Amino acid sequence: MSMRHLRFAGVRWRDRQLWLALALGPLAWAALVPVLPLTEQPLWPFAAPLTLLLAVVIYPVLEEIVFRGVIQDWLAERFSRKWWPLSLANIVTSALFAVFHLWSQPPLWALLVFFPSLVFGYFRERHDTLGTPILLHALYNLGLVWLFVGP
Repeated sequence: MSMRHLRFAGVRWRDRQLWLALALGPLAWAALVPVLPLTEQPLWPFAAPLTLLLAVVIYPVLEEIVFRGVIQDWLAERFSRKWWPLSLANIVTSALFAVFHLWSQPPLWALLVFFPSLVFGYFRERHDTLGTPILLHALYNLGLVWLFVGP
């Protein structure tokens, strides 16, 4: 694996699609409010900052290195097929990402992880950096964990 695959810089801030993807996180949280109960302790991150740090910094960095930086890149080198705008490598990686989440989440939650994973993989390929998927992953996790999961 080359260093190109593991670089974190290169987020393209002038990309309108990136701004749309950033906005999708809060829109998804708002859509979940009528369906899921909000955490009973909205200030819990101040009492358990390590939990939030893991969900918003550590897990996104590690998962994006493994899934987008290693697995998706490895698959992309072997399969060039694309279904605009998604590549086969992204779809397979996202399926593996969802399966991976079965160990820590109920099956429906793990299945739903597939869709944001497609967004992360899309921006991995679009920006050719891990910075963008890490940023998106961290933002999406921030809202979900803070609002719905808690400590």
